[in-house]
Amino acid sequence: MKKLLPITLSLMFILTLQAQQQEVQQPQELQEPRPTTSLRVNVDLVELHVTVVDMQGRPIGGLQQDNFKITENSINQPITVFKHEDIPVSLGLVLDNSRSIEPRKARLDAAALSFVRNSNPDDETFIVHFDQEARLTQEFTADHALLDKQLKSATPFGQTAIYDAINLALDQMEKAQHPKKALLLITDGIDNSSKSTINQVLERVKRDQVMIFTVGLLSESGGVQAEDSLIRIADSSGGRAYFPETPEQAAAMIDLIARDLREQYTLAYLPTNAIRNGSWRSVRVEVMPPKGFLGKLTTNYRHGYYAPEQ
Repeated sequence: MKKLLPITLSLMFILTLQAQQQEVQQPQELQEPRPTTSLRVNVDLVELHVTVVDMQGRPIGGLQQDNFKITENSINQPITVFKHEDIPVSLGLVLDNSRSIEPRKARLDAAALSFVRNSNPDDETFIVHFDQEARLTQEFTADHALLDKQLKSATPFGQTAIYDAINLALDQMEKAQHPKKALLLITDGIDNSSKSTINQVLERVKRDQVMIFTVGLLSESGGVQAEDSLIRIADSSGGRAYFPETPEQAAAMIDLIARDLREQYTLAYLPTNAIRNGSWRSVRVEVMPPKGFLGKLTTNYRHGYYAPEQ
């Protein structure tokens, strides 16, 4: 037994050395990650996507950080992030598929597809169709041919469940890859089939960081009520509401929305109020025109948010 002791010790030494070598030579992905200089994102950072247009509704470029002022609950907030660039967006097409849309469906589908094609090539898009109920007809994709196929395959019928469709689209947005998110809602009528109510939808829209742009080709029957609902949904989300009279006007407005998304300014700040109490905080963005600019500038953005909770 004494003769085995040196062999045993030698074997233990060899095994220990091999283990050390394996630890040194282990694949990079298994090693403890090294510190990097990548940006650290604060969960309390409030990000705003701001559209600035002139009196003719044309996007205004070339503004600098000094042209903007942000207040939260009437208290000035130092801007910590300022960008004016075309960043990728996670998009959702929320499309009316009720019986009344049938005569205009092909032209509106073409306008919706144009909206996607005129956006950033790195965007991702899904489709929700709604009639008497809402359903996801296409998951997130960057394949325009697939989107076109799904648009053409929908057959209009039934009534109009707008609010359920928005809720379903917001559910799908939880899978988005990009921080900037937007929905394009196209409809020709008033909600008459949803299980959700307008107030439930508005409350959720205020909590979700998703801009909603609404395009309503509304008839005289129920038009005022439908218009009010679409405006409230768009305003609560930081989007805009449009009311064309023809599919051709709708196509022009949808192209304008695509351009708005690409021309938006991204501003962010760390709130001076660091209390995490879940309260609603009102946000206002003021734009000071550059020297020599004549006319009035109009802004569009999300006008508040719920503070994080403990």
